[in-house]
Order: sequence, then C-alpha cells, then structure tokens
Amino acid sequence: MSRPEDSSWAVSVAQVAARAGRSKHVDQDFPAPSGIGDQVVGIREGDPVQVTGSFESMVDGLIFTAHISAPLRAECTRCLKPIERDIGVDPVVFFPYETPEPEQTTGKAEIIAGEEEGGDTYPLAEGGAFADLEALLRDNLAEALPLQPLCRPDCRGLCPQCGIDLNEHPDHHHVVLDDRWDALKGLKAKLEGQEKGE
Repeated sequence: MSRPEDSSWAVSVAQVAARAGRSKHVDQDFPAPSGIGDQVVGIREGDPVQVTGSFESMVDGLIFTAHISAPLRAECTRCLKPIERDIGVDPVVFFPYETPEPEQTTGKAEIIAGEEEGGDTYPLAEGGAFADLEALLRDNLAEALPLQPLCRPDCRGLCPQCGIDLNEHPDHHHVVLDDRWDALKGLKAKLEGQEKGE
C-alpha cells in the first residue's frame, strides 16, 4: 500500500500546520503529472515543473501561494513548427484541515478561505502532515495551455495552394485566375456572333 509521503508530489507541512501564523517556503522541481494536454499541445509526463512559493498556516487550513513554471511542447497552429517554451501560472490555493465531525460543529455556516472558488481547494494527507501537489499541478497547468499556440504572434502560416512556409518566403505568391466568368463570356461571344450573322 502506497503512503502519501512516498508520492513524488508530497510536501511535508506538519510543522507549519501545527500552529497558525507559521509559514514554509517551497522552491523545488516536481515531475509533471500525466494528462496535461495532448500530442498537439501539452506538457510531457515527467518533465520538470518548477514550483516556488510558500504555505501559510491559518486556523482552518493552509494557504499556498505559488509560481509554477513548466516546459510547453506544442505545434504552431499556423505553420506547424514545433514550439518549446515555458508557461507559468500563479495559483493561490487552500488546503483545509480535516472537517470536524457534525457533533463538533456549531451549526453556523462558515466560509473557509478559498472555498468560494471551489476548484482551488485541495485535501491534505496523513492527518494534515502532507500536501500532495499532483492535482494542483495538473489542474492549473492544463488550464494555462494555449488554445491556439503560435510560434510567434505574427506567424504568416503556410501557403494554402502549395504549403510553403510564408515566414521563410514572405514574397511567395501564386497567380490565381478567376475563371468563374468564363462561361458567361463564352455565351456573350456566342450571342454576339449570332447577332452579326443576322
């Protein structure tokens, strides 16, 4: 049976969680979880994800403020060139302590910091001793993936006639003949010929 502390994404927070007002700094690389994007745009499983930030303990849980940076692998949607660059996100998330049993509650509805966002709350493991960042990394990096990645903002794309890269050949063009009126021109010439024949 696997233990939470053996996870590649586990961060020990037992000391900071022991008393409100404590903090713990994090500056570490974690492996990218699976399932962030696809073959066209995504982050490869196992690639290093840099996480810097700090856990701040409160009465009801831990606030984690972080900067996450990961290597993006993508393909330009205009010219199909491979793109390799870093993407970054700055989440602020909440790790609540275990919810008290119903008989221990005062019956008063309290809003825990961070809960109003819903998706920005993550559970602590081992009775609050460890914060597992796997789901946090997956959620935030997947949301930060570009919908239409470009190799550069002014990418000209590919020629629709022959597929040549217009970034490398900016003067490239084709002479396009518009033959949609040829049939009418033929009909006009035929009618004019008939008139002359009369």
